[in-house]
Amino acid sequence: MADTLFISDLHLSQERPGTLGLFFRFLAEQAAQADTLYILGDLFDAWIGDDNDAPPIPQILGAMQQLTASGTRLYIMHGNRDFLIAEGFAAATGCKLLADTEMVTLAGTPTLLTHGDLLCTDDVDYQRARMLVRNPAFIDELMSKSIPERIALAAEFRKHSGEATSIKAADIMDVNQQTVERYMTEAGVTRLIHGHTHRPATHDFTLDGEQAQRIVLPEWHDDHGGFLRVNGDGLVSESFS
Repeated sequence: MADTLFISDLHLSQERPGTLGLFFRFLAEQAAQADTLYILGDLFDAWIGDDNDAPPIPQILGAMQQLTASGTRLYIMHGNRDFLIAEGFAAATGCKLLADTEMVTLAGTPTLLTHGDLLCTDDVDYQRARMLVRNPAFIDELMSKSIPERIALAAEFRKHSGEATSIKAADIMDVNQQTVERYMTEAGVTRLIHGHTHRPATHDFTLDGEQAQRIVLPEWHDDHGGFLRVNGDGLVSESFS
């Protein structure tokens, strides 16, 4: 069984050159040797539309296109920072865009994939805001604005989001266990993989009398990141620096 890799929460931007360099190295040194790469959201710190080609976007798209051209399958899920990624991005990179939740079978076990923000139901304000910004009418109105206007709106959103985060209790911004179990039960799985919370760990628990597992992917920084590798030997969390 060839390797399948999972990453999330890289938050790529021109202001984080170290993370960009780390990502390019990861594509060349790890992903290019794998059968499949899943990116479970927040690849970008902000994605304002497929029509934006400001640096370093062309370099990122080129590196990802080179990866898929070499034979690695690439799947990308929207995060809360890059939900405007659309079919233009997919065509430019050769990736396939995923829904908010996806089912895959890993090492013989049905597994649910999601970015993770849907699981944070204790953060009621965020869930309300998410419903608003994911509304097709809101997206259409946003995309009708100029690129500079969208950049300014994204910066304002990040500012207010950061201020709100700083005054919320830590447990509010983590996943709700009942919500986790509901999603897993509805999907009929005993394994869940997600990112978003920036709290990498493997959580073992009992679900309907069976052993279950929730794996949280790490965020990336300028000098280090991490990924999950799945192959015939099982699932292994690895660091990358």
